[in-house]
Amino acid sequence: MADIVLNVEVRERTGTGGARATRAAGKVPGVLYGGAKDPVAIAVKSNEFRKALYTGKLLGHLVTLKYGEETQPVIAKAVDMHPVTDEPWHFDLYRVDEHQQIKIAVPVHFKNHEASPGLKKGGTLNVVLHELELNCPADHIPEEIVIDLAGLEIGATIRAGGLKLAEGVSAVGGADLVIATVAGSAASASAEAAEGAEG
Repeated sequence: MADIVLNVEVRERTGTGGARATRAAGKVPGVLYGGAKDPVAIAVKSNEFRKALYTGKLLGHLVTLKYGEETQPVIAKAVDMHPVTDEPWHFDLYRVDEHQQIKIAVPVHFKNHEASPGLKKGGTLNVVLHELELNCPADHIPEEIVIDLAGLEIGATIRAGGLKLAEGVSAVGGADLVIATVAGSAASASAEAAEGAEG
């Protein structure tokens, strides 16, 4: 199970007035959705919620929701921030079974830029997807997808089918989904054309 535990309380008042009253009481309003049960208006103390959020392991991870003595696994799907103060303003949690297959977006990062011959020649990395939507068990959500650029030449296409994903994890959209390409810049393309003409 997850490291993060969110102690929640049920909100009696809903709507804008209820949310405002919750914030005035030093709490962040939220809603618990999913499963066979109805949505429930909830709240978490602001300092506890901020602490959980700033671990970087709240959004898109399995966390434990605690209400009195009851606990249940949930996924934090969305956190809205106040546009001026940048404080957490509202959140959505989804009920899940710990081993249930879920769809979730995971960030994509790239490594070994300096080991790509295509990028060394002046090519550019065109990132099509900064997040990859995955089907995976709720208790095995990858932190991130890291793509190794070592050895990639200009013209290379990185597809979902080429990723090493854990067992039980697959990309939504299938193996042909394009994540990024190594494209030639206009300058490198004209230099190659000039070399070709000289040759």
